[in-house]
Amino acid sequence: MKDGFIKVAAVTPKIKVADPDYNTEEIKKYIKETAENGAKIVVFPELSISGYTCNDLFLQKNLIARCRECLAEIVEYSEDYDALIFVGLPYENFGKLYNTAAVIHRGLLLGLVPKKYLPNYSEFYEARYFASGNDEPAFIDFYGNEVAFGAKVLFQNTTKELNFFVGAEICEDAWVVEPPSLSMARQGASVIVNLSASDEIVGKDDFRRMMISALSARLVSAYIYASAGEGESSQDLVFGGHNIIAQNGAVLSESKLFENGVNYAVIDLERLNAERRRMNTFDICDGKFLVVEFELYMTETKLINKPDRFPFVPDDESQRERRCEEVFSIQALGLKKRLEHINAKNAVIGISGGLDSTLALLVTARAFDSLKLDRKGITAVTMPGFGTTDRTYGNAVEMVKALGAELREISIVKAVRQHFEDIGHDENVHDVTYENCQARERTQILMDIANKNGGIVIGTGDMSELALGWATYNGDHMSMYGVNSGIPKTLVRHLVRYYADSCGDEKLSKVLYDVLDTPVSPELLPPKDGKIAQQTEDLVGPYELHDFFLYYLLRFGFSPSKIYRLALFSFDGVYKKAVIKKWLKTFYRRFFSQHFKRSCLPDGPKVGTIAVSPRGDLRMPSDASAALWLDEIDKLR
Repeated sequence: MKDGFIKVAAVTPKIKVADPDYNTEEIKKYIKETAENGAKIVVFPELSISGYTCNDLFLQKNLIARCRECLAEIVEYSEDYDALIFVGLPYENFGKLYNTAAVIHRGLLLGLVPKKYLPNYSEFYEARYFASGNDEPAFIDFYGNEVAFGAKVLFQNTTKELNFFVGAEICEDAWVVEPPSLSMARQGASVIVNLSASDEIVGKDDFRRMMISALSARLVSAYIYASAGEGESSQDLVFGGHNIIAQNGAVLSESKLFENGVNYAVIDLERLNAERRRMNTFDICDGKFLVVEFELYMTETKLINKPDRFPFVPDDESQRERRCEEVFSIQALGLKKRLEHINAKNAVIGISGGLDSTLALLVTARAFDSLKLDRKGITAVTMPGFGTTDRTYGNAVEMVKALGAELREISIVKAVRQHFEDIGHDENVHDVTYENCQARERTQILMDIANKNGGIVIGTGDMSELALGWATYNGDHMSMYGVNSGIPKTLVRHLVRYYADSCGDEKLSKVLYDVLDTPVSPELLPPKDGKIAQQTEDLVGPYELHDFFLYYLLRFGFSPSKIYRLALFSFDGVYKKAVIKKWLKTFYRRFFSQHFKRSCLPDGPKVGTIAVSPRGDLRMPSDASAALWLDEIDKLR
């Protein structure tokens, strides 16, 4: 459970209808198996001790009494296993029979949660046997122990390092207009379990998956759904054992229909808590729930679901293409609005032959097309300097021509040399002054051309560079509208590739593919043997790591140690531990020290779930100390 991770299991045992003794042995077998596999929350189906399809046998005293005895046997058996266990059974109370979820932990029955909504339509006849559960908890005697009985009961893990609440509902409870889990989540429950017996008809699995996924998203919770399967009576129905474990809209684990067994998943409670903290509209209310405490042992959960190495880029190709098209549209629409608002017919872009300026040029071309403006109004300026190579220069020229924009070439060498002389800088000293003088000269040229043409300068810097402060202050850092400011570096490459694949222009595509194969570089140092001498990722670190760090820092507020753990798992076999730690420290050091550059960013559209604009997602002081985070990284092993 370290770092908020907790392993959970949804179990569908093979049962025998109206045979509590057989079913109890199956439940005990799975309790042992799941607990030994590290599961801390284990959920069995609805009425799993008796079987769901007993029908009028539910009215038989023998069955009711034996189920109660079997529950006591399961409770006693659980003493050696550190797991919160949910099993279903018919339970008689107040002179009525209830469809209940028994909640068990280490030899104790913590509570009985009755089903609130009883389906009595189509193939269901539950109201024939069961009473609707009471909301307000009462206390009943269970073999000499006082046990909470009621729908408004939550179960709180009081482990110091991971405090959380669990709520339980039963099958139909989730299908109604206002499910009980809604109140549970508003009372603080971040884990909801559902003991179900949902029969299969054609297409129902799709709807069920969608419903559970959507419910977990709406509740910002983990949702563990365990359903009855093979062993239930097939007299009129068939049960598919469709188990689903979801977290905030994402299905983490799902069983194959018609195969009994166990589904495991690792849920991230810190991630859920971070999401709830971020959403000020997720309100917690006093729903007068009774809270029953339990305490799980603190263990280090082995991760199952490997985090995406590229959290900003979908793995699925068709989804990735849709994402790229949507991102292009957002960027172009933002620029279109700005051009339209100021009645500008011209735009100026510094084009280097690199990925970022390429993307900005492609977006600008699309914005001009949507405004029905002549692309000749786009002035693409190539400004060769001391580090420009033939390859990037040639690509820039060919790309501008293929897009039908206006190409201008202005060498910065003479002006920068004059500037070196003015400020007394030795041209042979290739330090930060040498580099930044070139970047600022280029920005001055672009700004002045924009003034001359009555246009605006389009910024090319991406979000990853802004996060690291890898930009020259008032150089490439500055523009009049930054179309790439919400785009992480790992996504830039896919956007350019998508355009190359879909533009239908063979000549343009060829140039774009070569741009994609060119190393990322600001080209501010002289080339060696005609090749790029200054490769960004050698200096600042791999962007795939930095984008990974950025995502989990800003999206969920994770600690450096947790981000490090996730990175070790995700990049296993790609980077060694020492390398990941080195660049993680670089990331945090630069993220804090360079925030002053983000505090005065030009306007630009937000594209994904995170952004670094000081007017939107990221509001932090420019002089905040990074010591707390860096000290934690120093202790990592």
